[in-house]
Amino acid sequence: MKRRIDEPVRRRLFDSHCHIIDHRFPIVANQGYDPPNFPLNDYLAQTRPLGVVAGAIVSGSFQANDQTYLMDVLPKLGDGWVGVTQIPGDCPDAEIARLDALGVRAARFNLFRGRIDGVDDIVALANRVHSVAGWHAEIYADAAALKPHVGRLSKLPQLSIDHLGMTEAGVPALLDLVAAGCKVKATGFGRVKLDVPATLEAISARNPDALVFGTDIPSTRAARPFQSTDIDLVERTLGLELARRAFWDNPIALYRVKTTVTSPA
Repeated sequence: MKRRIDEPVRRRLFDSHCHIIDHRFPIVANQGYDPPNFPLNDYLAQTRPLGVVAGAIVSGSFQANDQTYLMDVLPKLGDGWVGVTQIPGDCPDAEIARLDALGVRAARFNLFRGRIDGVDDIVALANRVHSVAGWHAEIYADAAALKPHVGRLSKLPQLSIDHLGMTEAGVPALLDLVAAGCKVKATGFGRVKLDVPATLEAISARNPDALVFGTDIPSTRAARPFQSTDIDLVERTLGLELARRAFWDNPIALYRVKTTVTSPA
């Protein structure tokens, strides 16, 4: 069943951050953590009732540079769904183009879980994937650690930061990045160490187009998994108009989603 993007649906959500963990495909234990199986059907069963009709499937640290699970899941989801993947710095341009044709729209740099990248490496790969395929860069880090690099990161063609930047100490650097055009994922409320409503308000005040909402399902290693009340919190904090932007307009623009989406049967 096809939905038009401009079709009025209450709380139609683009889930800008979720994981599919399918043990049919390679899984690499990260810091001793081996995630439980969480296949596509389990994800859809949890998110359909929330109003999720499109989204971004994000590669976790435990999926390393494997692309086979995305090759399996993205065609099943269809229009409106994209991938965020991890690739090595020497990934050939031809492979980036192949992944783009599959529906991948961003490269992820997971600094929080131990991937070792210098800022030079991040900037070089982020600029290259944008040049080859128009991808943006997504960074999972304590934003406080990014403070010395705000100037360089601000010059990237497009950047997003996961989970509100994680800590209260990171909020000033995060807001500096937002002022330069960085997007911020309103995700992982159960894993951050900051005042979520105050941070949402500060980001939105700096740039109302910056926030992109996501469920973070299945919330691996989070102190508190996603709850449907997290959606209510965003709406209550931002108000209906700004929440609608975070739920739909902002992520649709960030991920360059097509004009129709498919709600899986």
